[in-house]
Amino acid sequence: MMHARHPSRRPRLTACLVALALLLPAMALAGGDPDAGRTKAQACASCHGADGNATNPQFPRLAGQYESYLLHALRQYKSNARKNPIMNGMVANLSEQDLKDLAAWFSSQKGLHDTPAADE
Repeated sequence: MMHARHPSRRPRLTACLVALALLLPAMALAGGDPDAGRTKAQACASCHGADGNATNPQFPRLAGQYESYLLHALRQYKSNARKNPIMNGMVANLSEQDLKDLAAWFSSQKGLHDTPAADE
């Protein structure tokens, strides 16, 4: 036996779709802002370079890394799950948005994934 669609469900479905459409732009903005990250990254420049291309091999190259990886690493430093006295101190007072902005900035720079291999 087939059931007819319940007409009162249509307004609910429409309301859900409208709500989703309104939330999508906010969800997109929930990520990092590379321009804000550039300003915040000035404190990182002495070790990692202004654009994340460290010239000293002692310091990791951040430019061109995946944004999700950078954000994960920054969160680990902040929670002390990843131990490095310098980095733990650098991120201790940063907000979640600061971390997202930094990850967005460094991932948007030419670097790690744009550099040819040494044997090419």
